Amino acid sequence: MVYGILKHALMITVFVFVMMLIVDFLDMFSKKRLTAVMKGGIWRQYAVASFLGATPGCLGAFMDVSLYVHGLISFGALTGAMIATSGDEAFVMLVKFPGTALALFGLLFILSIPLGWVTDRIVRRTGYLPCESCTLHEYHAEEGVHQFNWNGLIENLTDLSAARHTLVFVFGFFALTILLGIAGPQGWDWKRVTLLILLSLGLVTIVAASDHYLEDHIWSHIIKTHIWRIFLWTFFALLVVHLGLKYWSVRSLISNNIPWMFLLGALLGIIPESGPHLVFVMLFAEGVIPFSVLFTSSFVQDGHGMLPLLSYTVKDSILIKVFNLAFGLGVGMLLYIAGC
Repeated sequence: MVYGILKHALMITVFVFVMMLIVDFLDMFSKKRLTAVMKGGIWRQYAVASFLGATPGCLGAFMDVSLYVHGLISFGALTGAMIATSGDEAFVMLVKFPGTALALFGLLFILSIPLGWVTDRIVRRTGYLPCESCTLHEYHAEEGVHQFNWNGLIENLTDLSAARHTLVFVFGFFALTILLGIAGPQGWDWKRVTLLILLSLGLVTIVAASDHYLEDHIWSHIIKTHIWRIFLWTFFALLVVHLGLKYWSVRSLISNNIPWMFLLGALLGIIPESGPHLVFVMLFAEGVIPFSVLFTSSFVQDGHGMLPLLSYTVKDSILIKVFNLAFGLGVGMLLYIAGC
């Protein structure tokens, strides 16, 4: 049990690290052009973040967290992204009831954009400062990275520093374990291919980066400040959830308390885990619960998407869940009253 959770936590942490690395590198390499693109309009942030969140699995949600902690999307945009996210259960829904699943994803995406805007309006009125624990680096022209020229790549490879040597080994090791099927998805699906591509991009980034950028941004900031926290939060969250589900029969509880399914679906959605929601997916597939219950649970839950954010700011994570729970219960109740 512990080994499986440890492996799962490591894979999530490595993926988050790669996404953070790529986003940070592109932002610095482009002299903040990526920032300018995302800040071209607040509605663009809502739409792009929600689209990433609506993609099946947790990869898009992880990307949104990386964009958020780099200041590229607003608190409301991240809230909307978590509304649109259905986690790994999205794949099961596409298999069990594809038509309804696509309608559900589309509805969540459409609602997430205006609700993201509403969230930002509420946050501004309260004076709350989101992500105040996240320290961001400012760009300085003199600390630019290698422009991906062959001389720079060869120089970095022939004179590996301790940090670069360690990171090259770690990325190469994880790429090999995924390639051999030891870690990550066992079959050759899009997740496995995506992980290999991202690890390859991360490896190129590490090799191409200047010594200053590698030491100051990657090693001192991303790894020493954030990555270890992400791993610990992820590991213990998965452990607590696993133990809770093992000794608490969710399926039995739902079957014996049908009137409370609606509220229970929303409350279980608070758990940062892809798993508990599958109960509602299967019950809906069997015609036991109405669409409104499935919708509410999908609305509130975000798979593993929230886990990386916990390492940056617990307050923001809790507040996003509060918004999603309130919005989810409100919209879900309207659907329930409408007979859906």
